[in-house]
Amino acid sequence: MYLKASLKTSLARLGLLSLALPLTACNMVVMKPSGDIANQQAQLIVASTLLMMLIIVPVIILTLMFAWRYRESNKEATYSPEWDHSTRLELIIWGAPLLIIIALGAMTWISTHKLDPYRPLERLDAERPVPAGVQPLVVQVVALDWKWLFLYPEQGIATVNELAAPVDRPILFKITSSTVMNAFYVPAMSGMIYAMPGMQSQLNAVINKPGTYDGFSANFSGDGFSHMRFKFHGLSNDEFSAWVDRNKADGVELSRDLYQTLEKPSEKEPVRRFASVAPGLFDAIVNRCVDGSKMCMGQMMAIDAAGGGGKGAINALASKPWSNDQKRVFVASLCTPDNAGQYAAQWSSTRSQN
Repeated sequence: MYLKASLKTSLARLGLLSLALPLTACNMVVMKPSGDIANQQAQLIVASTLLMMLIIVPVIILTLMFAWRYRESNKEATYSPEWDHSTRLELIIWGAPLLIIIALGAMTWISTHKLDPYRPLERLDAERPVPAGVQPLVVQVVALDWKWLFLYPEQGIATVNELAAPVDRPILFKITSSTVMNAFYVPAMSGMIYAMPGMQSQLNAVINKPGTYDGFSANFSGDGFSHMRFKFHGLSNDEFSAWVDRNKADGVELSRDLYQTLEKPSEKEPVRRFASVAPGLFDAIVNRCVDGSKMCMGQMMAIDAAGGGGKGAINALASKPWSNDQKRVFVASLCTPDNAGQYAAQWSSTRSQN
């Protein structure tokens, strides 16, 4: 009796679970996105799954059929212990998967180039190409600990944990990070793109439907990672202009000093608005020289590309501690007008000693 009651309870729970299962698909944003790039990626997932099911489903069905037909109790099944080869079966077993692999390979090669995040958009959706003369909206994205900073160089504003863009206008995201690697991800718009310190990655995308969408970091980056989320607003052109004006009216200037305060680790950061941005801030973030006392990575690479600093390179470098509580040092400069005389004297002394 106890086993029967337990079995009935389990079956009832299983039935309720099966009824609730379809509800989990009500908000499948990855498969029902609002941006053309994400929509093409969803179609690619469906097509790849269907191709693989052409093999998986028949294999499962045939496995069950063979297990049933050739069971020990079925005396009517043909018993051929010496059978070892069939050309027809070999062609089916190897030919069908080979054709599917070729199809998947072709789809992968085409989609890899067609959906390259660095490739400028050629269409707004399946029925509309990008109008001639339309320039993308440039948004500079900085992954901080643990928040997102968005800079709009064309509009001259910046926001924290809030992103907006006009519907049906191409968007060019330039993405970097202040400290550790993150992943910029708005499922309704496109796939995820990594944000890495000292580097700039790109993403070309578009949002086709107005609305408010979730964005977040898809790469673990520390204690505050789970709260590293933001809202992305798809707006009409007039609404976007009003949003820009509101930021200019409500915000303050994002200076380099304020950025250095902002990049310190914090969790659950509210939306913040900045009416203006210090010139060259994003490039300084990418090159890791916001405070002005460090030599930018671009300058270092230019020196290396030109052959390095020469024989006196070590003595001609100004070094400073990275921070007050760290023993690491960084290159502050190679030679500036303020210390040219000092380095010239050091160079002359070094030459006389050698």
